[in-house]
Amino acid sequence: MAVARQTKSLPDLLIEHGLVTRDQVQEAQAQATRAGVPLKRILVQRGLMTEDDLATAVAAQSGVTTVDLSNCLVKPEVVQLVPEPLARKHGLMPIFRIGDTLTVAMEDPLNFFAIDELRLKTKCDIKTVVASETGIRRAIDQFYGTAGTVAEVAEAIKAAALPQKEEEAAAEAPIIRLVNLLIMQAVRERASDIHIEPGEGVLRTRFRVDGVLREVNGPPLHLHSAIVSRIKVLAKLDIAEKRKPQDGRFQLRLEDREIDLRVSVVPTQSGEKAVLRLLDTATILLSMEDLGLDDQVWEQLEGLIRRPHGIVLVTGPTGSGKTTTLYAALSVLNAPERNIITIEDPVEYRLPGVNQVQVNVKAEVTFASALRSFLRQDPNVIMVGEIRDRETAEIAIQAALTGHMVFSTLHTNDAPSALTRLTEMGIEPFLIASSVVGVLAQRLVRTVCPKCKETYPCPPNLAADLRLKEGTLLTRGAGCAACQQSGYKGRVALFELLAMDEAVRELVVAKAAAHTIHAAARTAGMRTLREDGLAKVRAGVTSVEEVLRVAPQG
Repeated sequence: MAVARQTKSLPDLLIEHGLVTRDQVQEAQAQATRAGVPLKRILVQRGLMTEDDLATAVAAQSGVTTVDLSNCLVKPEVVQLVPEPLARKHGLMPIFRIGDTLTVAMEDPLNFFAIDELRLKTKCDIKTVVASETGIRRAIDQFYGTAGTVAEVAEAIKAAALPQKEEEAAAEAPIIRLVNLLIMQAVRERASDIHIEPGEGVLRTRFRVDGVLREVNGPPLHLHSAIVSRIKVLAKLDIAEKRKPQDGRFQLRLEDREIDLRVSVVPTQSGEKAVLRLLDTATILLSMEDLGLDDQVWEQLEGLIRRPHGIVLVTGPTGSGKTTTLYAALSVLNAPERNIITIEDPVEYRLPGVNQVQVNVKAEVTFASALRSFLRQDPNVIMVGEIRDRETAEIAIQAALTGHMVFSTLHTNDAPSALTRLTEMGIEPFLIASSVVGVLAQRLVRTVCPKCKETYPCPPNLAADLRLKEGTLLTRGAGCAACQQSGYKGRVALFELLAMDEAVRELVVAKAAAHTIHAAARTAGMRTLREDGLAKVRAGVTSVEEVLRVAPQG
């Protein structure tokens, strides 16, 4: 355990930082001596500094960092490493464990007696961080006691009388613990969304895992108001407002990862429904090679994104992985010699070296206004989160025609439809033909769980319909604990790449229908979403059912 003991005393450090004067310290020290309490408690009680100020000073004195425990999620198995009496005795809270190292928040990180006792008890190396006294006490109240599953915590507080006021109920330790456990369960099961929806006599809780919603054992209906109020408090929403939809966001720390949660609360007939979108900001972004692109398609796409100017569009419905693909493309181009700027709604992941701007309607920062400003920022590459209107489309095309590489997304069913969609927005066809260099359509399919993967011969009638050889071995998941009996774990993308050539450009200028452009692209060698899916079926990556679910035609 590396803790640097500083030579300066805490009072000297507080004086040096300008938090208190020497006279104030002397008066507080005399009072602390008379009362038999620590000096820091008197300094806070007299309003000379806040607990956060004190924690920062203690961290500086001891050479460690501070942590805000109100934003931390602590796994039950980590809590169980340290007995509650020991935690309360020394004013400490275990936060996370990595290997044989346990990170612990303490009021006094130089309390070596406590650290030695903790090391002997846990058989772990101890790493310390600093938190406020109140923060540690609240964390102990929240995380100790009933630990385990959401159902166990809900059962433990079933008979407890929650305060009538929703603000007070939301601040109760059992409710805080219940919401924390629900979020931890969602993270553990790789959920992208949590749905909490009241119904007739039941509170339904569902997780979206690998793009598919499934019901989980959640809390009982009588805790609905308290749970939604707690979520509103975290997202800084109005607890009293129940007639209007509200949106917010907050961050929680789970071990050494930041989990960003977007919250949407809407009123329904049975009460307020809350949906939480989970974004793991520490998630390793995929490279282009990891997306699942066929070698030939990848080579073609790489040639398009490395062009000096033009527009590359990625299309597909919401949740089809378009943003991930755009980030992967930006990662390919991200280099010191390029100025890359993005406008996103919202910024989902941080890209080092890339200038990312968040849409802010109140501040009049829209896709169109930001894009217009970007052109005065000497950019090489611009990413626009989505082309939603004619104004944004026109500026994007102007940028492409004046020597910039532009990436953006559209909501269309396939690649050829993106070109006709721009025409429907009011963009002149010759401008589309001159600026767009390629369109990539995509869908996400679930991959077969590797733990319970099994093969079976393709039925003759299905083989004929899908143009597969009779006797082709298909893959499916039998269902196991690793995939929650679903047979699937993880997802991969299906792709359809339309590279603009002279034939397609002429059809665009002639305002041809999407199916005509589709036929010309197929003649030029474009592989459809369904064909790419069937190739992944033959490779044993996914199942026929998944491909037919997301690409029923083509």
